[in-house]
Amino acid sequence: MSRAALLVLADGRFPAGGHAHSGGAEPAVKAGRIRDAGDLAAFCRGRLTTTGLTAAALAAAAARGVDPLELDEAADARTPAPALRAAARRLGRQLLRAARATWPSPELDALAAARPRGAHQPVVLGLTARSAGLTPVDAAHCAAYESVSGPATAVVRLLGLDPFEATAVLARLAPALDDIAEQAAAYAERAAAEGTGALPAASGPLLDVMAQAHAAWPVRLFAS
Repeated sequence: MSRAALLVLADGRFPAGGHAHSGGAEPAVKAGRIRDAGDLAAFCRGRLTTTGLTAAALAAAAARGVDPLELDEAADARTPAPALRAAARRLGRQLLRAARATWPSPELDALAAARPRGAHQPVVLGLTARSAGLTPVDAAHCAAYESVSGPATAVVRLLGLDPFEATAVLARLAPALDDIAEQAAAYAERAAAEGTGALPAASGPLLDVMAQAHAAWPVRLFAS
């Protein structure tokens, strides 16, 4: 295992398309739910412990070797908003392109053939981590971090928030990120033994509602 591979995968400059998505921050800013660093911290913590945990567990399970097609179906079932399902598959398709160029593997090729329109991004992320020689915990850390770094970066652009404050929000979430990653890896172990039904289905209903509304906006800065 190369820990440097984790740095490459988690780097915001990795060409996986995440920079075009706000993780629900754009509609939250417009609705007045995020106005400053304190609001951003609360938003990120809520996202981390709901959809972030679910995504991290899916990624960890894929890295653990659970069938990615079964995980993709599980991800569909855990993503009730059509707008978020579409966004997850677009991101998965872009990540899969980058992953196959960076860490070629038969498993990534098989997933690309089976899901030409894209698999859910957390599933692709986990399989990418596996192809890079990373562990389920590594995959979970990456997914958990993505769940909060996207909104934090977006709010800097949407509100003109001081980037130092946004980075401080992420740094203070470090213990929670570690905890979520460990929980996700434990769920992945259960899924390997019991099936995908053992994975968490934590969700953020307001994120789903806001995502559907955001998808209908005629003008927006972010794709989701």
